[in-house]
Amino acid sequence: MHKMTKIALLTSGLLMGSMAAHAAPVKIAVLMYGMKAEFVQLMEKAGKEHPAVKSGDVQLTVYDGRYDPMVQNNQAETAIQTHADAIIINPMDYEANIDVVTMANEAKIPVVVTNARLNTDKMTSEVVSDDVLGGYLEAKAVLKKMNCKGNVVIIEGPKGGSGEIQRGQGNDKAIAECGAGNVKVLERKTANWSRAEALPLMENWLQKHRGQINGVIAQNDEMALGAIEAIKGANLNVKDFAIAGVDGVSDAIRAVQAGEMVSILQDAHAQMQGSIDVALRAVKGDSYQPQSTIWKQYEGKMAWDDGKSKRYSVPWTEVTPENATQLLDARK
Repeated sequence: MHKMTKIALLTSGLLMGSMAAHAAPVKIAVLMYGMKAEFVQLMEKAGKEHPAVKSGDVQLTVYDGRYDPMVQNNQAETAIQTHADAIIINPMDYEANIDVVTMANEAKIPVVVTNARLNTDKMTSEVVSDDVLGGYLEAKAVLKKMNCKGNVVIIEGPKGGSGEIQRGQGNDKAIAECGAGNVKVLERKTANWSRAEALPLMENWLQKHRGQINGVIAQNDEMALGAIEAIKGANLNVKDFAIAGVDGVSDAIRAVQAGEMVSILQDAHAQMQGSIDVALRAVKGDSYQPQSTIWKQYEGKMAWDDGKSKRYSVPWTEVTPENATQLLDARK
């Protein structure tokens, strides 16, 4: 009997051990500002492909913020109430979504900001790309084709978002480098990251400034593609214009292949997978080793730094006719 009791205890101990080995998955809430754009869809896809998600160690819940910062703040409350272990937010608004960080901190839940930025340093970490640099690089590409002379229009992101603010700063810096009076900004207006909104905006400007527009600086690719549609719709030659966008979405890469625009690729895959690794490090502690391949990919440019950096800056890649096919193939 005594022997049987020992065996029973040993068996239950082994069972407990194996149950501990199969601990409950880490629950990560991902708050996206809106799910309509391809770039955000690429981020979601990258999240699902993270090794820890595929193995079942992480349970991802993706929320659609519907392009409304208040909706995102409410979704953060839901994530906290449903006991998320970590929150990743891709914020709509530079100021309004600071509430998400405040609430997460009060609930002692790690919060990682990704893709867009917030006007606070109270988050656990941020995994982003330098939008001032992105805006600078795209404007430089447009101005180079124009030889730093002529008229441009700027199609902006949603007003009050970090992308619009910081890419705009980069746009202005590049224009200033052309020297006073060399480049004139004829129009500057938001199309809210939307191809559909950029189309009528550009149609308007082409009517209003007939034959005057030399360059189009669009703060994302979707809006650049809307501008291209408007130019073609007006029976004008797209190649007579210097056009650039940011993100490296698939249609923009194809437009680069066709010689219609320049795109500065923002790595959705690296931003999302990097955010999951950083969130897991915050939940699991020192022993956690990153599982995404992105740290190898950007070795020497972005260090893991034990998952404790306040800010991870994912490098930009200019899409060229040379690397376009390879970039598209990677998405298949």
